[in-house]
Amino acid sequence: MTDEALPQRWLRRLVEVRSHEVRALLWSFAYFFFLLAGYYVLRPLRDEMGIAGGVRALPWLFTATFLVLLAAIPLYGALVARLPRRRFIPAVYHFFVVNIAIFWLLLTLDIEKVHVARVFFVWISVFNLFVVSVFWSFMADLFAAEQGKRLFGFIAAGGSAGALLGPTVTVGLAAPLGPVNLLIVAALLLEGAVWCARRLARFAPRREDAGNSGGAAGTPQARADANALGGNWIAGIVMVLRSPYLAGIALWVALLSLLGTFLYFQQANIVAAASDDPAVRTRIFATIDLVVGILTILVQFCATGRLIVRFGVGAAAAFLPLVFGLGFAVLALVPTLAVVIAFQALQRTANFALSNPAREILFTVAGREEKYKAKNVIDGVVFRGSDAVAGWIFESLRALGLALPAISLAAVPMAALWFVLALALGRGHERRAQRI
Repeated sequence: MTDEALPQRWLRRLVEVRSHEVRALLWSFAYFFFLLAGYYVLRPLRDEMGIAGGVRALPWLFTATFLVLLAAIPLYGALVARLPRRRFIPAVYHFFVVNIAIFWLLLTLDIEKVHVARVFFVWISVFNLFVVSVFWSFMADLFAAEQGKRLFGFIAAGGSAGALLGPTVTVGLAAPLGPVNLLIVAALLLEGAVWCARRLARFAPRREDAGNSGGAAGTPQARADANALGGNWIAGIVMVLRSPYLAGIALWVALLSLLGTFLYFQQANIVAAASDDPAVRTRIFATIDLVVGILTILVQFCATGRLIVRFGVGAAAAFLPLVFGLGFAVLALVPTLAVVIAFQALQRTANFALSNPAREILFTVAGREEKYKAKNVIDGVVFRGSDAVAGWIFESLRALGLALPAISLAAVPMAALWFVLALALGRGHERRAQRI
């Protein structure tokens, strides 16, 4: 047995990977690991700054996020149209590294702390959507639908491992380094993601020839790295409006955002009522992240790929709406801190471990321009636009006198609609995959 065969045999116990896919799989895993490790170092800071800026200000912050995305999407569309993949992916990440350095300076100098906290909350919401959307666009571009079913769960586990490291770093280093200096750690992790993305481009498997490792000069993957997508800056919006399939994915994302925002506002209100100590609240948020990371990585390593292959993309995408429906029903009856923490942990585990990989597989049967442009519109404008609308709906319901349990109960029928939509998208994916 060769030195190379032993690790591959071990790897195949976790995921159904073929020899020509191993390098691309491992670099994809590492890429997502560094990406989400950096984000999850920052996430507890975002949640704390959201409360520090005032719970009542959250709808305005969600609206501001949506407006920033409206301005950013055309700029991103123009960048993608003009630069080849090997250049625009590092450019996006390096832009955010520079942003992190600016926030570190402002927070270190303690300049306009409340205003900077609110801007940081908006920025990190935009940052998260962009960097993750670019990552999954890259994955959908590299891997075919059949490969996605087998491999995306394991690749997502790389992100979950990073999500596990991030809050661990935050909990362990927040006191000795200070929360602000964690921004430097996040920037270094993001640079690690850029390095992995560049390595991945060399070992990408060719969709057109599964038996070849790809990456040689003149292959389709090499041309994809060398050539810009072309088109114009609004092409992604037009694609979503014209395609029933993409519009269905957009509605799936909108419902995820709507119900996720309802839960986030429930969490913010309940946690704010439970403690007025920023350190305690930061630990609560970091603990949720830690629990989610552990549960998610166990499922992704052991079951995600096999479950999606066995039951299909539609069933996997429908699992998250089922969790939301049941979770809101319980929260309506028992609106306590313990329940909201458990609900948040379970829904995020269901999302990251099963439904989100399924959603990303839906894009493997889309056109190449749709994967980068339309997907970014869906992940950015649709997601954050729904966040903004959901925030104002939540506050309006509160202003009308509805208690938190009543709002939870109103979310249950929306989860049922979301469940039906997920099953329909699964059928649409199978039809498209058969035509490729």
